[in-house]
Amino acid sequence: MAGMVFGLDAPMMAALQHLLDIPDGEAGAAAGEKQGPTRAYVRDARAMAATPADVKELPGAYAFVVDMPGLGSGDIKVQVEDERVLVISGERRREEKEDAKYLRMERRMGKLMRKFVLPENADMEKISAACRDGVLTVTVDKLPPPEPKKPKTIQVQVA
Repeated sequence: MAGMVFGLDAPMMAALQHLLDIPDGEAGAAAGEKQGPTRAYVRDARAMAATPADVKELPGAYAFVVDMPGLGSGDIKVQVEDERVLVISGERRREEKEDAKYLRMERRMGKLMRKFVLPENADMEKISAACRDGVLTVTVDKLPPPEPKKPKTIQVQVA
């Protein structure tokens, strides 16, 4: 149930869902023209499916823990789009050396990305991020709960 609050799905399901949706402004020019998603859109969907993340709810905050192997804090971007969508991204590039010849390439390179829809009680002014040993933790504080409404007393007048 908590996954639905954040708009989370299994990575593969999220990738399939993103591939089925055509983002605004990328549909064909002619009405009814069938056109697939752009190359950038597919790349982003693959990056989201391949970027592991944990989401934790703490008493006063939400924590998003994302593996960003090989990236330093300067290579990672944390943004809020559309007022409530937390976007975490970065790109890992292969080190190119003229005298090196790869015999095996198994480590993942390329774009890393995750998107999370933040819940209504997330404090958009209190978001922090810290990266340690290739693990990024983004903390979003919760807004304090609203004060319970006190009953309104109405003076009864003598008629």
